[in-house]
Amino acid sequence: MSLSIGRTCWAIAEGYIPPYSNGPEPQFISHETVCILNAGDEDAHVEITIYYSDKEPVGAYRLTVPARRTKHVRFNDLNDPAPIPHDTDFASVIQSNVPIVVQHTRLDSRQAENALLSTIAYANT
Repeated sequence: MSLSIGRTCWAIAEGYIPPYSNGPEPQFISHETVCILNAGDEDAHVEITIYYSDKEPVGAYRLTVPARRTKHVRFNDLNDPAPIPHDTDFASVIQSNVPIVVQHTRLDSRQAENALLSTIAYANT
């Protein structure tokens, strides 16, 4: 059974990749992640645009989330059209051709006591 749930446009207003990490790689590298659920019957073709406070937006970063699947993408791993700089505030808009659900997760491992944050993104109605 498939579900058509979610929205086609999401925003994460807060983003920051710390400049360094503490702990074994790759599990404990400080990172920002966009978690995407596509519960529908059609592949989701997703575009991510990154916004900065002091320069023009960069994007689109393109990816596909197959039907009835989930994909977790670290912003640290996005390189095309340009890597996202560390130690820089950013925000993101995620657009899809079909409804998806988007969650934002951050691991900050600058200290031995790691901090993990996860929240649902803002869904544009």
